Amino acid sequence: MNKIDWVRKLTSRKLWMAVVGFVTGLLIYLGQSAEQAEKLGALILSAASVLAYILGEGLADSSGGWIEVPVDDEPEDEPAPVPYVPPSDDADDGK
Repeated sequence: MNKIDWVRKLTSRKLWMAVVGFVTGLLIYLGQSAEQAEKLGALILSAASVLAYILGEGLADSSGGWIEVPVDDEPEDEPAPVPYVPPSDDADDGK
């Protein structure tokens, strides 16, 4: 069984946007004003930001200041740049 990375899940912006969307939709459905739903959504996002900061700092402190960051060394499939070649003076047939 795989271990769940709760820190990563709780600091996910997608998760908190989904929570805000659900809660504000539920409040409007239950008859609250859009202004109250907007205020509660802002409060949830603010709390999520603080939670993400606290968890991130705790993770950094527990690792002794070093966090492994995966690096993608694979080059992207982009075409090679074509060098600029200025026109030569020999190509001038006007003389």
